[in-house]
Amino acid sequence: MKSIRTMSCGVLLLFCCAVTVSASVFGDVSGTVVDPQQRPVVAAKVSLLSRTSSFSRTTDTDGDGAFSFRAVPIGEYTVTVESSGFSKSTLALIVLSDRTTALSVQMKIAPVSQQVEVRTTPGQVDSGSATPGTLVSRKQIAQTPGASRTNSLAMITDYVPGAMVTHNQLHIRGGHQVTWLVDGVPVPNTNIADTVGPQFDPKDIDYLEVQRGSYTAEYGDRTYAMFNVVPRSGFERDREAELLVSYGNFNQTNDQLSFGDHTKRFAYYASVSGNRSDYGLETPVRQLLHDQSNGFGGFASLIFNANPKDHFRLVTAVRRDFFQVPNDQDAQDAGIRDVERERDAFINFSWVRTINTKLLLTVSPFYHYNRAAFAGGPNDAPVLARDERSSQYGGAQIVLSALTRQHNAKAGFYGFRQRDSAFFSLQGLDVNANPVNLQQRENPNGNLAAFFVEDQYKPVSWLTLSGGLRFTRFHGSLTENATSPRAGLAIRIPRANIILHGFYGRFYQAPPLSTLAGPLLQFALSQGVDFIPLRGERDEEYQFGVTLPIKGWDIDAGYFHTAAKNFFDHDALGNSSIFFPLTIERARIRAFELTARSPQLFKRGQFYLAYSHQHAQGQGVVTGGLTDFSPPKGLFFLDHDQRNTLSTGFTINLPSRSYVSGNVRYGSGFLDGHRLGHLPSHTTFDVSFGKGFGEYWLVALQTVNLTNRRFLLDSANTFGGTHFAEPRQIYVEMRYRFHY
Repeated sequence: MKSIRTMSCGVLLLFCCAVTVSASVFGDVSGTVVDPQQRPVVAAKVSLLSRTSSFSRTTDTDGDGAFSFRAVPIGEYTVTVESSGFSKSTLALIVLSDRTTALSVQMKIAPVSQQVEVRTTPGQVDSGSATPGTLVSRKQIAQTPGASRTNSLAMITDYVPGAMVTHNQLHIRGGHQVTWLVDGVPVPNTNIADTVGPQFDPKDIDYLEVQRGSYTAEYGDRTYAMFNVVPRSGFERDREAELLVSYGNFNQTNDQLSFGDHTKRFAYYASVSGNRSDYGLETPVRQLLHDQSNGFGGFASLIFNANPKDHFRLVTAVRRDFFQVPNDQDAQDAGIRDVERERDAFINFSWVRTINTKLLLTVSPFYHYNRAAFAGGPNDAPVLARDERSSQYGGAQIVLSALTRQHNAKAGFYGFRQRDSAFFSLQGLDVNANPVNLQQRENPNGNLAAFFVEDQYKPVSWLTLSGGLRFTRFHGSLTENATSPRAGLAIRIPRANIILHGFYGRFYQAPPLSTLAGPLLQFALSQGVDFIPLRGERDEEYQFGVTLPIKGWDIDAGYFHTAAKNFFDHDALGNSSIFFPLTIERARIRAFELTARSPQLFKRGQFYLAYSHQHAQGQGVVTGGLTDFSPPKGLFFLDHDQRNTLSTGFTINLPSRSYVSGNVRYGSGFLDGHRLGHLPSHTTFDVSFGKGFGEYWLVALQTVNLTNRRFLLDSANTFGGTHFAEPRQIYVEMRYRFHY
């Protein structure tokens, strides 16, 4: 059995890992305008206006009364239609990525002094997708307790079913390899065992779109979830800057200075941020011993509309993070002082070319750099370890889309080349008390290329069919090819507006470049383990569900089943504190999910709920990576198996620019180590209160885990060690906005 110190080093596991995807930050809005006799209204003025910024578009209907807006960023909008002799009509809608929001506007003849407003509940307009999703706005991030902290994932765990954090790693839908995109461009990261720092700050997010499986062929191959970040652009500001400072217990602070501005053609946003705390990573015991963290970073977004046909977007960010690896009392007394240092930088560029009213071309080159360095302290025993790894990714995605009244067809390419530099150092005694003194540097490299073609076909207004094919070729320590078919449908029941959706698809997830060779491999063999080349994970998913709009409520219920071959996980090399990926022969993940979001209740507040009843099981032997893990025969629980996960909360807008929000999180308990049972259930409560002063000031009191319930979160010795839930954290946050 590993020592407690070694188990505590499981905090060095990756909390989320981004990989291949060809996605977009844009959606489309199209529709027709007719008069009371269903005749087309020609030359009607149609305006699209963001509800959270100054972004807007304007067009006129054609001879058939049709209109369209291509390449509309994700977000909440209103569409206004005006025509001489008719009353103005206004509709509210939500635009999601790579989907067409179809509208049908019937104008009404009315006296000049009368205005008729047509209201459509946000989220109910789009009926053409089989993909369950959640959209979180910057206002929700600011008001959700603890969500705006640099290292927080509350913007996901509070709103997305089946999402939880254990051993400092985000798990969702039974897996922990997910896709992150910024401004619709992927930030690839194939390393799953050595990164805990964030790639960007939640305070820089305008919208976060979360999609859970059932992706079309355009999207990549991380089955469990995709997080599409729409960064702040500057369209929400007019030569304005914002200073945010905070301070709370554990000497924690999360600070940021941001500024932005825009014209009709150009917008920019930039920020610098810093954070530190005496509580950084989950601890192996209740006490906080050797657990400080700090970091700083910068972010910038530039948008330029060169002309009506050419649109350019540039997003870049840099971060540096430092973590002390938490100790138990014995390790603290022994002078153990292990640390983790990380750096991250990316730059994404997009050129969006509107060829004509039907064709749209998007070209997005990108670059990503990521570095993680674990350094054991001088008093480490029996083994002093160093593990340094840096990765560079360079590539591009190209997508050509064609939009007609019945089709939304796309074809594209995504690819990148990866080059790693890995350094390992082990000194001390192995498990047999034999001396160890080795150093090794490796420079593995690989590449990936994916091609896809797909179509979303709408033969009638109440039916949408989607189908496509994705071909992926990966070359690293081995070469693999995969062909992934996808098919889905969405049926809208007329009048009731109930939407039934279903999906079937296959996915291929390329493996990390991690390997063992030379002296390090000989050391592994001396410990009774070996390293088998890693193969890609291959998943098969089917899903079905129903979306129910009830008096303004958005309710979605569904069931999914994922069968995985070569399921990715991770383990430590002997007693070295160095973690490597591995693959389990098979995994089976099943769940029923439910989400609900209310309209504005009594014009004051909103309620939300996210629930998952899930089974996450593995089967078979290790098929790649370290082979010292021997699972029991038959099906066994994965270390992050938790049957019931519930998050429910509210936000109430009070008079005088004040608000109160809260969230209750319940879990039925994760797997109790290697035992067949689970740990006891747990419940935590978060709350925040904010008050605006004048036009420019806002002060908020935020509390996470208000009752200070310190419970054993997981004891998965094989994958990451023992961890306790985070303690109560209380801090005051002040925002000051000013013009420059």
